[in-house]
Amino acid sequence: MIQFFKEIKIKTNGQELIEITSNILDIVESTSIKEGILNLSILHTSASLLVQENADSDVKKDLLNFFDSTVPMDPSLYIHNIEGKDDMPAHIKTALTNTHITLSIRSKKLILGTWQGIYLFEHRLINQNRTILAHIIGN
Repeated sequence: MIQFFKEIKIKTNGQELIEITSNILDIVESTSIKEGILNLSILHTSASLLVQENADSDVKKDLLNFFDSTVPMDPSLYIHNIEGKDDMPAHIKTALTNTHITLSIRSKKLILGTWQGIYLFEHRLINQNRTILAHIIGN
């Protein structure tokens, strides 16, 4: 059993879903691990990780619209507004999604469904520097 750690740095451009599947595949392929588990952790409280459809870009638009309507950026609704109108809504969106994703590796391949991709889901309006930790354990 061996372990491997790698940090991924991503610069975001406001609220968006950024597909990071290729970044993750590169990490898995760079290791000697053939069978194992990959855990991804985003090291922030105002962005999250998703496994989502990557075939139709309308899915990303609909997700952004859904979360914006479900968690509106109205400062009068929240006490915590230190960093602007998107501050508390970003934290709520993170609480409703994932900060960690665990996926299987089999025969040196990351196991994802046909139309699945891995996304960094940025909830803030201004550009951010995000860090994702990849931790792989296996043989």
